[in-house]
Amino acid sequence: MMPLEDPPNASRKDWFVTTTHWGLVLSAAGAASPAADAALNELCRMYWYPLYAYVRRRGYSPEDAQDLTQGFFERLLARNFLENLTPQKGKFRCFLLAAMNHFLADEWDKARAVKRGGGKRPISVEEVGLEDRFLREPADGQSPEKLFDRRWALSVLDEAQKRLEAEYTRLRKSDQYQRLKIYAGGDEDAPTYAAAAAELKMSEASVRAAVFQLRRRYRQLAREVVAQTVPTASEIDRELESLIEALRA
Repeated sequence: MMPLEDPPNASRKDWFVTTTHWGLVLSAAGAASPAADAALNELCRMYWYPLYAYVRRRGYSPEDAQDLTQGFFERLLARNFLENLTPQKGKFRCFLLAAMNHFLADEWDKARAVKRGGGKRPISVEEVGLEDRFLREPADGQSPEKLFDRRWALSVLDEAQKRLEAEYTRLRKSDQYQRLKIYAGGDEDAPTYAAAAAELKMSEASVRAAVFQLRRRYRQLAREVVAQTVPTASEIDRELESLIEALRA
């Protein structure tokens, strides 16, 4: 599991900007803007599979779950669906889950009219292997809500990893990232630092320092992703605690 403790001397203001993606989403309720549209689309891509898994665990068939999830996001991306949003709505994931429950209860007939391959897709989703991915989920009787929380947590970490890899690529350190990324989450089966040093032609001390920097940046990026889905900076630590709890469940 990824270590999520703050690095030494970390300042909370480093993890939160005044206008988060959730803030942009809220602003989108009043008037469309390219920034708000981009933010909402990014968050939708991040939450598409967690919601699909939630609907499947509720007992819907693969095809119905895909149609419902697509229909839900089509409705979400419509401006009138956001009209009643306020900062008091809280965390984006909680809003999405409540909205999906409402959608499942009241919009079934409309959702059934949204057929796969028909109409305009609200967001781009990789469908290949979607159901195979769901079938690999823990078959331990997890509730739909618990499964949603776990997939949300993994989506946060996946997004942080993507951003981390992009940063290393921009720095022309892609090879180093590919070799050291296994250490980011504290994997007990990771090779020794000596082995990585030999492969990268670095000293072992340099590898240790590089891993320290990689882990620290990974933590920072994970916090930044979480910051984009809560209304205030004070919520970040609590949301990270929820993330860790979801991964342990």
